[in-house]
Amino acid sequence: MSTMGPLRLIDDLPGHFLVMNGDVLTDINYGQFYQSHIESGAIGTIATYKRQTKIDFGVLNFSGQTHRICEFIEKPIEHFCVSMGVYAFSRDILDFIPEGRPFGFDDLMLKLIAEEGDVRAHPFDGYWLDIGRPDDYDKANNELDTIIDRLLPEYRPAETC
Repeated sequence: MSTMGPLRLIDDLPGHFLVMNGDVLTDINYGQFYQSHIESGAIGTIATYKRQTKIDFGVLNFSGQTHRICEFIEKPIEHFCVSMGVYAFSRDILDFIPEGRPFGFDDLMLKLIAEEGDVRAHPFDGYWLDIGRPDDYDKANNELDTIIDRLLPEYRPAETC
């Protein structure tokens, strides 16, 4: 059913609720995120994170029909606001999700934009990794000792003998 289709299978969704991907590590304050969603009056709120992507090649830009090179950028770094895989929705979001067929987050965003549904971004600048990506999974493992207190403030590892 993809990422959003299964929401139509839940009969007792509350007026507002959180949805999150299972492969995300973050120290977002879910209570504050949820409260800001409710206060906004939006049908959906998407937690976003500024992510940079390094292009591993020299990039050439050229003009029109002549193909005359007008710009060269060596291995640029692009910045994007990406979805963190953490969402707050009003139950009204179900009106945008068809019944009985797969429907992904991408489908939902495109439909909300096309139909001018009130969906908002919630920029976040704390800790976030999509550990479904091998590079980020390795990074999380390497950083675990330094991030565990941010992710699980009450966590106390068992003492060793």
